[in-house]
Amino acid sequence: MTDTARRPRPTRRSWAEPFRIKMVEKVPVTTREQREKAIREAGYNTFLLRSEDVYIDLLTDSGTSAMSDWQWAGMMLGDEAYAGSRNFYHLEEKVQQYYGYRYVVPTHQGRGAEHLISRILIKPGDVIPGNMYFTTTRLHQELAGGRFVDVIIPDAHEPQNEHPFKGNVDLAKLKSVIEEHGAKRIPYVSIAGTVNMAGGQPFSLENLRAVRELTNKHGIRIILDATRVVENAYFIQQREPGYEHRPVAAIVKEICSLTDGCTMSAKKDSLVNIGGFLALNEQDVYEEARNLVVVFEGLHTYGGMAGRDMEAVARGIEESMDDDHIRARVGQVYYLGNLLRDWGVPIVLPVGGHGVFLDAKAMLPHVEQEHYPAQALAAAIYVDSGVRSMERGTVSAGRKKETGEEYRPKLELVRLTIPRRVYTQAHMDVVAESVYFVHQERERIRGLKMVYEPRYLRFFQARFEPL
Repeated sequence: MTDTARRPRPTRRSWAEPFRIKMVEKVPVTTREQREKAIREAGYNTFLLRSEDVYIDLLTDSGTSAMSDWQWAGMMLGDEAYAGSRNFYHLEEKVQQYYGYRYVVPTHQGRGAEHLISRILIKPGDVIPGNMYFTTTRLHQELAGGRFVDVIIPDAHEPQNEHPFKGNVDLAKLKSVIEEHGAKRIPYVSIAGTVNMAGGQPFSLENLRAVRELTNKHGIRIILDATRVVENAYFIQQREPGYEHRPVAAIVKEICSLTDGCTMSAKKDSLVNIGGFLALNEQDVYEEARNLVVVFEGLHTYGGMAGRDMEAVARGIEESMDDDHIRARVGQVYYLGNLLRDWGVPIVLPVGGHGVFLDAKAMLPHVEQEHYPAQALAAAIYVDSGVRSMERGTVSAGRKKETGEEYRPKLELVRLTIPRRVYTQAHMDVVAESVYFVHQERERIRGLKMVYEPRYLRFFQARFEPL
C-alpha cells in the first residue's frame, strides 16, 4: 500500500499564500548558551538584541514585510529630484484613489505624521479621546500639551472576551468626555484601526458611523490611525452583516469617508520598509502641515522619503487592498493563534490582525505586575528558541505625566507580530512549539527589575535584571 493510500482523506480545503518565494535570506541558528548571553547583554529587552542573534523575528510588523517584484521594480524608477518628484504625485494619486482624502503630506514614517497633526491641532490643556492609547501617538499628544483619554469599550480590556469588535468606541464614555471638557477643548477624536494595544482588535462601521454622528453635532474632527486599516476592513468584511460581499478596498474607502484625516505608517499595511504620510480633507490644516513638514521632515513633495521609497509606498497601497493578499495575511496570524489556543496557551481573543498576543498575566500569575511579567516572558521565549517577540504591558504603558507613577494596564501582553509575506507555516509551527514549551515551564520564570529607564518611550531602550 502506498503512503498516499494510508493517509486520511481531507475533510476541508487548505489555503496557501497568493505568492511564490523568489529570493531568500539566510537566518542564524543559535544555541541556548549563545541566546542566554545575548539576552543578558541586551538587558533582557528584546529591542536591544542584535538581529544577527535572532532566528525568527516577530518583534514587529513595522517595516519588516517583504516587498514584491513590482515594488522592487518601482524602486528603480525613483525620481530623486529635491522638488516635484513624479513619485510623490503617484503616491498622492494612490492615496486619493484608495483612501479618498483630498490632500497628502509625505513623512518619513507614521510618527512624523503624528507629530505634525498634534503640533497643528492640539493646544495646552486639550483632551484627546481615543479607542485605547498607542505609545507614540499618546506621546506626541502629550508633548503638544494635550492629554489622552481612553474611551474604548470595556470588553477591550478583557483578554478572553470574544466580542468581534473590541476596538469600538464606548459612546457613553465619549459623550461624558465631551460634556465634561466641552467640544472646544477636544481638537479631535483619535480612532485606530485596528487597535494595537488591545491585541489587533477592529472597530465596526456601525460604531464609527455613530461616532461620526456624535462628533458632527459638536463640530469635532475624527483623525484615523490608518496604519492597519486594511486589516480592520477585512474584519468588517468577515464579521459585520451586510459587508460579506464587498471588496476590502471599498470598505477601506468607506471607513476613511467617515473621518477628517489620517496618520499613516506605510511600514505596515503598505508593505514597505520606510515611509508614511498625513492625509487630510481640510485645506487650512493641510496648508499648515505642508509648511511644517518642511521644518521637521523635508520639502512637501518628499517629506523625509526618497523618490524610490514613495514609489514603493504607492505600489504597496495598491497591493495591500487585494482581497487574496489580506485573506492570506490574516490567515497566517489565525493559524498561529489557533495552534496556541488549542494547546491551552492563554492568548487575547479573538485573534487579531497583525499578531498573536499572549496573556502574560494569565501565564505568569506568580509574577507581580510591578516586576514586568510580559517583559520576562518575552525574554524567556527568546532564550528557548531564538524567537523575538515584544512586551506590550506595563513597560510600554510608561508613567503618568503628572505624577510619574507607572501606569498599570489591565492588559499585560507579549506580542508575536507577524511580518507580511516573510515567514512560512513551518516557521509558525516552530514559534507555537516554543511558546507551548515555555508555557509548560512557566513557573520557573521570575520577574525583572528595571535598572535603566530612558525619559521617553522607555520600552525601546530600558534595561532589566532578573530578580
